[in-house]
Amino acid sequence: MNTQITEKTLNPASGMLMMILLIAGTLAGIVLCVLGGINESGVIICLGVLMCIVFPILSAGLKIVNPNEALVLTLFGKYHGTIKDSGFYFVNPFCTAFNPTATADKPADSSAAEILESGKKSSRKKAAVTNRKVSTKTITLNNSQQKVNDIHGNPVIIGSVVIWRVSNPTKAVFNVENYFDYLSTQCDSTIRNIARLYPYDSVAGDDEMTLRGSSLEIAARMKDELQAKADEAGIEILEVRITHLAYSEEIAAAMLKRQQAAATIAAREQIVEGAVGMVKMALDRLEEDDLIILDDERKAAMVSNLLVVLCGDKDTQPVINSGSLY
Repeated sequence: MNTQITEKTLNPASGMLMMILLIAGTLAGIVLCVLGGINESGVIICLGVLMCIVFPILSAGLKIVNPNEALVLTLFGKYHGTIKDSGFYFVNPFCTAFNPTATADKPADSSAAEILESGKKSSRKKAAVTNRKVSTKTITLNNSQQKVNDIHGNPVIIGSVVIWRVSNPTKAVFNVENYFDYLSTQCDSTIRNIARLYPYDSVAGDDEMTLRGSSLEIAARMKDELQAKADEAGIEILEVRITHLAYSEEIAAAMLKRQQAAATIAAREQIVEGAVGMVKMALDRLEEDDLIILDDERKAAMVSNLLVVLCGDKDTQPVINSGSLY
């Protein structure tokens, strides 16, 4: 049964003061052991040994929390509290920091991957991460490119980047097994679910939202849906951006031809519309100025010739009529 844990913020004692007291107590225990040996007093020796044992054990309660980090503590298997403020603190020495993501094997540092001399293959040493603090810094998740089908069934390659941070460390470590893997999986699912609701590009004359033309609006919807899923893990989604968008290779060439055809048709429509306006203006001017009177047959021939000249792709060759018009 999954029980919800309410976050409890701790305000522990100062670690600096406790460290001074622990050092003083340990030194005092050593002194008592020496004095007890000199005076041959078993009570003093026992007291000194006890102090030398207890104070080092208490030093396990000294915790350092760096800026933009949080420390989630458990005590004998139960949630004890969370330290969010940076500083040097003293807590119950039997408390342990809990962070399930720290148990995975990860590269210890950048020097873990070493290129061996004499042309040998590189080797990467892995070590268990011992830092169990939860980072609350802003993190960028570069989601890998994945193939999805848009609303028309066309395969599309889409990639995104998610900017996020841990807002509730207690939820992050207790509600999900690994909040890094959880966010990555939910990001893939969200992008796939949203992308399949829109077409890649709009058909001529349509004003619907598309992946290519409305990427900001669609990314905002991806952010809202991903945030709804990330709340369970105590994660705040700051921004989602689409970084890559293209047709899949198997249909890219066909879609390029379709786009070229649509662009050609649109250009032809503008050319014809302008040519018709110019022909109408020419006929109106001829009639207004009484330069020439044309019957319907001659007007049709003139309109045909003007449209050929204005709409043709190639340069026209003029023909001089030296005879009668009729």
